Amino acid sequence: MRVLRRLITLPAVIWGVATITFFVARVIPADPAQIAAGLEVRPEQVQQLRIKMGLDKPLYVQYVRYLAGLLRGDLGVSLRTQNAVAADLAFHLPATIELTLVAMCLALVTGIPLGIFAAVYRGKTTDFLIRLTAISGVALPVFWLALIVQLFFYRDLGWFPAAGRIGSGVLPPTHITGLYLFDSLLTANRAAFASSLQHIVLPACVLAFGRWATLIRMTRVSMLDVLGQDYIRTAMAKGLRPFAVLFRHGLRNALIPVTTMAGLQVGYLLSGAVLVEWIFSWPGLGDYAVRSIVALDFNPIVAVAMVLSVIFVFVNSLVDALYKVLDPRIAV
Repeated sequence: MRVLRRLITLPAVIWGVATITFFVARVIPADPAQIAAGLEVRPEQVQQLRIKMGLDKPLYVQYVRYLAGLLRGDLGVSLRTQNAVAADLAFHLPATIELTLVAMCLALVTGIPLGIFAAVYRGKTTDFLIRLTAISGVALPVFWLALIVQLFFYRDLGWFPAAGRIGSGVLPPTHITGLYLFDSLLTANRAAFASSLQHIVLPACVLAFGRWATLIRMTRVSMLDVLGQDYIRTAMAKGLRPFAVLFRHGLRNALIPVTTMAGLQVGYLLSGAVLVEWIFSWPGLGDYAVRSIVALDFNPIVAVAMVLSVIFVFVNSLVDALYKVLDPRIAV
């Protein structure tokens, strides 16, 4: 039922995000018509463009028109690219999804095992080093870490490229899903896969670092709580192997709060992707949003906010559904 309630409230979430973003974008003290027309134009030309864009109407009229367009599936036209915003989103969204998926996988496959090790070796040197690394992951700003990583791995070592999604001399794989790594595997395009993998390593690692640290801390706390329960001591007293007790009885129960945290991390990954994509010139929604904000291009700003909100709600609904798999007693 909880998953159903989330899906039912999704239209309200979209409306709320669209409303807030719309009015916040409109109170910015700048004239989008003047920016779109350029500096070397006559005032009457700017006024004609303002009328064409509907900016001469009262704010509430602009708002009603925008909501009516949303109901028709019309997200408007980008002043910067001169394309339909829906078409721009379809082009940029796969890049953001690919970067977020790779970053989330990196965070999960490293954060959860390290959190388990920290809990098992509580109070020892291993625990101290893992927690120190986790604290640094939370404390370091993502933009600073991105710049340092670029300087070290690109400028000094030359191991990875500093920007882009694929090499300039490599053709992108045949479009199937829009995810370069997946599409290049499906089409057996080794050159595209190698280049895409090389380009995604640095931004994905930077994006995953903070979330990886959070997962370590949550897994450690959750495992310590579970390992102190009576049923764990009973299982150990019965002579079960420590490995079986730790993973069969302990980890499964500890994963419930970790799963919740992992779902929330998707939202942080999407928000963090804005800076990471901008710094690494990754052609995703984050880069598209930043360029639209700089150009005061209202329609893409509102559309990107809505898309990211929908993804966040969908992922958290999926997390709620996973509770039933981890613990059949939980009603979803």
